[in-house]
Amino acid sequence: MIFSRKNACLLAALALLVLALPACRRTPDEAQVREAIVAVVQAAEAGSASGVGKPLSEDFDGNAGTLDRRQLVDMVRLLALRGERIGVTMGPVSIERRGERMVASFTVTLSSGGKLLPDQLGLYQVESAWREEHGAWRCYSATWKHAL
Repeated sequence: MIFSRKNACLLAALALLVLALPACRRTPDEAQVREAIVAVVQAAEAGSASGVGKPLSEDFDGNAGTLDRRQLVDMVRLLALRGERIGVTMGPVSIERRGERMVASFTVTLSSGGKLLPDQLGLYQVESAWREEHGAWRCYSATWKHAL
């Protein structure tokens, strides 16, 4: 009887281990970048400045010095305080690995339900560069231009 009780406990422990193994798998790097991009879009639409800033590196550079991390976060915060709503429609995202880094390219259409300047609305072509920092993928650079 003791032998079968030991076997039952061993079998139960083995079953728990087998069930827990899939949870230990690490999300692929490309999927992490895609998830971070979606998180930024959702945060922008919700007016969450901290959510927009979370996946950006401290040294984030937007459009070759036009906008840094702090300025981007402050802009989202200001829009939210003014009651502005930002609508973001994403096109397909293509990701290319370049050594230890990743480059994600996509189109995005910005719309607004508020008083956002009309010249800032429309279709943009975006290219963002990502690197792994302390186990998380962070965007350290992004460029965007109006796509006609």
